[in-house]
Amino acid sequence: MKKYRSLLIATSAVILLPVLVGLLLWNQLPEQMPTHWNMVGEIDGWSSKPFAIFGLTGILLAAHLICAFCSLYADPKGASHTQKMLSLVLWIVPVISVLVGFITYATALGVDISVERIMPIAIGLMFVIIGNYMPKFKQNYTIGVKLPWTLNSEENWNRTHRFSGKLWVVGGLLMMVAGFLNWFIVFLAAIIALTVIPMGYSYWLFRKGI
Repeated sequence: MKKYRSLLIATSAVILLPVLVGLLLWNQLPEQMPTHWNMVGEIDGWSSKPFAIFGLTGILLAAHLICAFCSLYADPKGASHTQKMLSLVLWIVPVISVLVGFITYATALGVDISVERIMPIAIGLMFVIIGNYMPKFKQNYTIGVKLPWTLNSEENWNRTHRFSGKLWVVGGLLMMVAGFLNWFIVFLAAIIALTVIPMGYSYWLFRKGI
């Protein structure tokens, strides 16, 4: 933990940035703020201003700290974590926090935000970035295709993540295009495929004795 203390503090500070912005905009924000959107970008959930500013950020910060604890302490294979992989893990929630804060405040202030386009593009970009790193992942219980046969066979793990990395980059780019063109069905199909295909591939390797 000492080695990554500065990174953990920096990422936690980024998560809290929406709170600072919310305080600066407090008098301009309405008492009820949008906090949830459906799959087609329509607002279907509202929360009080204090919860939208403090509550959501607090939940994300708690998730971030739990993720950091699991990665640094609770993972039996934590010694195999590389600095790049842990940095990737620890930056996921901060980016989500800033993006969610931007969408929430902008929408609350009457700015027309195409959530149905922004989120698929952002998620697709995340898949592209993670996909680039996947071939370098060592066996762990934190991030990756964590199945009994991948965790018990280093060769299965390595082959699965080399294959999955390429698949996630291509799939992530497809998601970004789908988001830009507002093709929700294509985006949803890509999410399912990027989840199921790597699992099926790793099981196929397992059945071959790898």
